[in-house]
Amino acid sequence: MVQTLTLHFKLLKFSSCSLLLQIQLPLPPPELSNLQAKQKVEKIKEKGKRKERERGERLNMLEVQSLKKALVPKSLIPNPSPGNLQSTRLALHVKEDASPPSCWVYVASGCRIYKVLVRMGGSFVYQGKESLLIPQETLVLDSAVLNCCPHRSEIQSIVLAETESSGSFILGSVDSYGHLIVSKLDGSGDDVNNFSFSVSPRDFGAGESGWAGLCFNPSQWSMAAVARSFCKSIDIYDQDIHLRTLRTRLWYPSSLIFMNNFYGGSEGSVLAVAEGSQLTVWDLRIKENSGCVHRICGSVGDMVYAVCSSPTGTIAAGGADRTVTVYDPRRWCALSRWLNCSKYEITGLAFSSLSSDYIYVQGVDYEVLCGNWYESEKAFSFRGDSNWLGFSKCPSRDIVGGWCDSGNVFVADIGLEKRY
Repeated sequence: MVQTLTLHFKLLKFSSCSLLLQIQLPLPPPELSNLQAKQKVEKIKEKGKRKERERGERLNMLEVQSLKKALVPKSLIPNPSPGNLQSTRLALHVKEDASPPSCWVYVASGCRIYKVLVRMGGSFVYQGKESLLIPQETLVLDSAVLNCCPHRSEIQSIVLAETESSGSFILGSVDSYGHLIVSKLDGSGDDVNNFSFSVSPRDFGAGESGWAGLCFNPSQWSMAAVARSFCKSIDIYDQDIHLRTLRTRLWYPSSLIFMNNFYGGSEGSVLAVAEGSQLTVWDLRIKENSGCVHRICGSVGDMVYAVCSSPTGTIAAGGADRTVTVYDPRRWCALSRWLNCSKYEITGLAFSSLSSDYIYVQGVDYEVLCGNWYESEKAFSFRGDSNWLGFSKCPSRDIVGGWCDSGNVFVADIGLEKRY
């Protein structure tokens, strides 16, 4: 039934008589008025959030406290293997309460994993042209080869994950054929009670070799996801037990991350995958459509090379279009697009642990920058001296590191800006 509004007009045509005209106009449906009211409320909330964000930005500005550069001994790695476009062959672990302050840097070259202890500390950071930070030379305090990760082909990705027990962490590595090895290490990087297991690929290495990615479930470290580019597959494991295989039939996967579950249920059952020029979302509990619950199309023809998630749940993606797009997973709409933030393709992303409004961006032009994605403003940047072979950020601290083809390792310690 259509609601109407009755309007009465009194027309005076002659002085001795009058004519009453009645017009009925349809009222807008109540659904439309409710929608307009909701949109108005959303605008008011967004305005309040923007003001609150601006106040928080003034209090949570980031600055580099130290930027160090160390040369990996040539006796340890004479000629690093070239790897792939995605720089996923480096992991960082900070030695807590160490004197002097130091950081373990794990790098993969060929079929082996190496660890290098880099001295941190220092309070002076110099700037060059265009506010580019200049690294300071530092010492390599220790270096060794890890014998708990024997691969037969070139390692493509290594990942560190924290465990429930303090003082230990998990190191996972995957090679070009999808062979996964997971080891438990202590704070010094030594194997704990020989705890290690390996999982062979489903095709037993008969497929084509290529880039392979790895990520651990943050709420359950025993669950891991292994992506194989040329096979267009993602294998889910619980330790050495194979749970499921996801098929990305359209494009080759290039990055993956476990994300907070906004569909209800336990955390860690939703996976975000960079697949060609799309960002796909997979729910491990669903069998329909192979578990794919959402597809977000990016720039046509521009590959997505990196995806990451923040502690607040937002998802960021970047790639060949040199743009960082941040999504709200509750509605899968773009919160912000930082256009042309990098000069070349983006191959690495990581949200800041100090402020989720900041993100670290790694490009193929040797540069690593940090900026506010909401305001599209760069805070600082530094460059390596050759192609990046690895780039990573500590899981719980704002310490980022990169490993270059020249053999140099760059480690930056970022903190909140000091106000006097």
